[in-house]
Amino acid sequence: MNILIAQSGGPTCAINASLVGVFKQGLLTEEIDAVFGSINGIEGAVNDEILNLKSIIKTNEDMELLRQTPSTMLGSCRCKLPDYEENPEMYEKILKTFTTHRINIFIYIGGNDSMDTVVKLSSYLKSVGSDIKIIGVPKTIDNDLPVTDHTPGFGSAAKYVAATVQEIIRDSSVYSIPSVTVIEIMGRHAGWLTASTCVLRANGEEAPHLIYLPESSFTPEQFIEDTKKEMAKHKAVVIAVSEGVSLQDAADFQSGAVDNFGHKYLSGVGKYLERLVADKIGCKVRSVELNVMQRCSSHICSKTDIDEAERIGRHALKAALDGFTGKMMCFRRVSDTPYAVTIEMTDACRVANQEKLFPKEWISPEQNQVTDAAIPYFLPLIQGEVNIMMKNGLPVHFQRPLQMR
Repeated sequence: MNILIAQSGGPTCAINASLVGVFKQGLLTEEIDAVFGSINGIEGAVNDEILNLKSIIKTNEDMELLRQTPSTMLGSCRCKLPDYEENPEMYEKILKTFTTHRINIFIYIGGNDSMDTVVKLSSYLKSVGSDIKIIGVPKTIDNDLPVTDHTPGFGSAAKYVAATVQEIIRDSSVYSIPSVTVIEIMGRHAGWLTASTCVLRANGEEAPHLIYLPESSFTPEQFIEDTKKEMAKHKAVVIAVSEGVSLQDAADFQSGAVDNFGHKYLSGVGKYLERLVADKIGCKVRSVELNVMQRCSSHICSKTDIDEAERIGRHALKAALDGFTGKMMCFRRVSDTPYAVTIEMTDACRVANQEKLFPKEWISPEQNQVTDAAIPYFLPLIQGEVNIMMKNGLPVHFQRPLQMR
């Protein structure tokens, strides 16, 4: 038999580690002849643009380098697979690609929108009597997938964000004049990544002094009052805010564009709040938008995250070989201290197009901070350092093949 792997959605630091996990397990499985990769997610299966991964991942060194390389080596997409009734031709093209290359298992690495593809495609294949197995592997820095305790990619993003915020704290504290620094962090509807900055308190930091999430009640007026209170206590106030906090007035700073799944392209809240502080308080103020660096900063990735991403990829292929389809692999936390998780599976329909919000019980009554109760959840996910391969003082990345550029 042959297997096909695809990557979808936004890049992360760990998505290639999951690909390596599937690939390694494929090499160890006697009945598997070839491991193919689909270029640009499900689009590659539609257009029959696939390649034999053994032709580009040739050595153990290649696998290790790819494992610690951020972003999607196979390319990605934000392609929403329509319902079969709307476009049966697309499904027929996918099945033709599977048949042509003798694909028996398709592993799709992605987020909640990608699990929508897992659900639709597995249902279609069952309806036409095909025995091809479809398994989803979770991936997103947003950590917003239901059922699973956390998602591969999140731990490394959280580690980068916390380390960067700590450096901003040091930078903001050098001047004698009062100041406010607003740090805008990714998170459309779920504030997990912004909330994770609370781990700095485990190292004795007081900042971020304020943390605002999409799940929080938020008004510009209360934001200014909160900021003034913190300025009375601290010379340099540092504020972490999710890009998705509810602010209609911030629309002037945002593009208003949407992707194929109807999600708005955000960013701009930090700049809005910077201007608000300048107008209402008049102190030194700046905003910092971390933007895409949160997704692909592998130089400070979490070893726990990378190792788990590879493990869950291995388990995905094992699940398909055991006859399961239409499932997504997931983590179940057994313990915070010592940290332990098991890898299980759930029906992909429980995850597709769903979102797991940050728990309200971990948000302060004032709606402007994250409580200490969240710290034991976050801390294990950012542990450990990967021995990053370096050349000329810079990290080395696995380069995509010329035919994919």
